[in-house]
Amino acid sequence: MIYKTLKINNTTAQTYILSNYKDIDLQRRRPMILICPGGAYAYCSNREAEAVAIRFNSLGYNACVLEYTTNKDEKEEGIFPQPQDDLVALIKTIRENADSFNTDKDKIILMGFSAGGHLAASVSCFWSEYGQDAKPNACILCYPVITSGPLSHRKSILNLIGNQDKLEKVSLEKQVTKNNPPTFIWTTKTDQSVPYENSLMFKKALDKNNVRNKLIVYPEGRHGLSLGTKEVMAPGFDEQKCIQSWPEEVDAFLTDVLGL
Repeated sequence: MIYKTLKINNTTAQTYILSNYKDIDLQRRRPMILICPGGAYAYCSNREAEAVAIRFNSLGYNACVLEYTTNKDEKEEGIFPQPQDDLVALIKTIRENADSFNTDKDKIILMGFSAGGHLAASVSCFWSEYGQDAKPNACILCYPVITSGPLSHRKSILNLIGNQDKLEKVSLEKQVTKNNPPTFIWTTKTDQSVPYENSLMFKKALDKNNVRNKLIVYPEGRHGLSLGTKEVMAPGFDEQKCIQSWPEEVDAFLTDVLGL
């Protein structure tokens, strides 16, 4: 395992990179998943970080968890686009050092949870503003914040843009183009914090632009389930078995769209 802390702008990212072995394949280059935890753009949740990285290691993916810039100090002006800049910088760092990270530079995947889903989706929409080397090859959105409209998660949007006049820019169902990467989305019908309609809006925009995608709406489950396992449940919360298949669903989707 290559377990290394990377300096990314004014923050850090932690790698969980599988080692290569002589008796298997010293030249193996795996897909890399860049994980953006949730936390309403106020913090990065540990429940959606290391455990997720290790789960995807078990499926044959390298992973890296980004501790992106958050508005923990509740700045009135918000922090946009600093988190987006952080994620783009991480994409470029991984791509530039792909060989040393045992990674295929053409199989870099964004994964985001809740507000981290908004971050991953926004870079999927805006990557061309940063150049070709910022292009993600796929995107995985887990109960994502998408809209800044009536069904938005207001705290996430406020923490991101504050008093900046950026509501239209960060309402991502309005920003999808044909250049968005293939996208997998999952959420739950009973999400009490980020209405599942956020995911439906994004899927509709992807469909309109002929971007390959898959959406799974699980019938039940509160917000912030992560893997839905005992490992990531806070005290007082039970595991949610009905959503625990989503990593395998993601793996099947990525195998199809990336030719893994």
